[in-house]
Amino acid sequence: MFTPYRRVLSVPGALAFSLSGLVARLPISMVSLGVVLLVSTRTGSYGLAGAVAAAYLIANAVFAIPQGRLTDRLGQVRVLPVTILAFTVAMTLLMVAVERSWPTPLPHVFAALGGAALPQIGSSVRARWSRVVPDKRELQTAFAFEAVVDEVVFMLGPILVTVLATAVHPLAGLVAAVASGLVGTLALAAQRGTAPPPHPRAPGSHGAGSMGWPVLGPLVVAGCMLGVLFGGVEVATVAFAEELGAKAAAGPLLGVFALGSLLSGVATGAISWRWRNAVRFRTGMLALALALVPLPFVDGFAAMTGVLFLAGFAISPTLIASVALIEETVPASRLTEGIATMTTGMYAGLAPGAAVVGAVVDRQGASASYWVSVVAAMLGALVAFGATLLPSARRVTGEGSSPSGSSA
Repeated sequence: MFTPYRRVLSVPGALAFSLSGLVARLPISMVSLGVVLLVSTRTGSYGLAGAVAAAYLIANAVFAIPQGRLTDRLGQVRVLPVTILAFTVAMTLLMVAVERSWPTPLPHVFAALGGAALPQIGSSVRARWSRVVPDKRELQTAFAFEAVVDEVVFMLGPILVTVLATAVHPLAGLVAAVASGLVGTLALAAQRGTAPPPHPRAPGSHGAGSMGWPVLGPLVVAGCMLGVLFGGVEVATVAFAEELGAKAAAGPLLGVFALGSLLSGVATGAISWRWRNAVRFRTGMLALALALVPLPFVDGFAAMTGVLFLAGFAISPTLIASVALIEETVPASRLTEGIATMTTGMYAGLAPGAAVVGAVVDRQGASASYWVSVVAAMLGALVAFGATLLPSARRVTGEGSSPSGSSA
């Protein structure tokens, strides 16, 4: 089963840049929670803590695509060190501002600067894989490995930042997040041999090749629905656990959700798929939607654990297929930008999903609030099926070609 992984990880430099990327990605799952823990502890205001964290997340979403475009044009070796240093300075100023009670809006400004500067590590690592692994079937395994790394990041990061902020010092969680980002990103940037070459725009050029919007556009919309789903499930599960008198159980429940995704990600990379990426993506979206349908009807911890675990199995295969579909659609000169575009769509759905679910919880209770995630998943599946069946999308993805020309 693990032979495909051994094959791709034996590519010169691959394991080094992937592990560097893992360390560099830890801030993604640590910073916003670390901000909430620090600000709420120092000020006693969860409202202020949420507003500062929101400034960070919004700026990160807004600037992800421009930063991805800049990385493609100038190269990772030049862009990553600058962005991570700017991120480090901004987050340090944020911590100083909170500790010294600097007035509003300074904490918000520093948080926004930090969010804008956070390097696009996930996109950068996947762009490296696309360069060093030319075989599309092996590239599928590489993308699966990165999906597993993502799940590890989102399982370890929140635990690490919470323990450090509550048991050591309120600043400790954020300090660890910033330090890991700095060390990991500089280590990644130093690995010049696997970095994709820069693709500067030629004088008078209006672009660096078509982005394949008939495919990428619907992927972004479907990604936004996934964001609504993830943000909604998190809030609904916390409310569900609280209604049953064990709010602390929300963490393990969400951990099981991520564990299912991690295991399916490992399995996905070990399979030699004959289905095309577009087919796998829309099938994964539908499977995820159907797997979530039982959630509003569950009334106990044991059943909820089982449903979330099984639903998690549909996450990684869907995300892996989406990245593979972007890789075959977007020109190599804009790959980092293309992946960042999809990621931005997903992040854009997180806050609305959480907000809508919170409102439903207040009015109808936790169980009913799961319908928000179910509906979001269904809408994402409809977009995926409708878009990838269009003639223009079929031409872009080559879905009308013979099986021998299929990817991954």
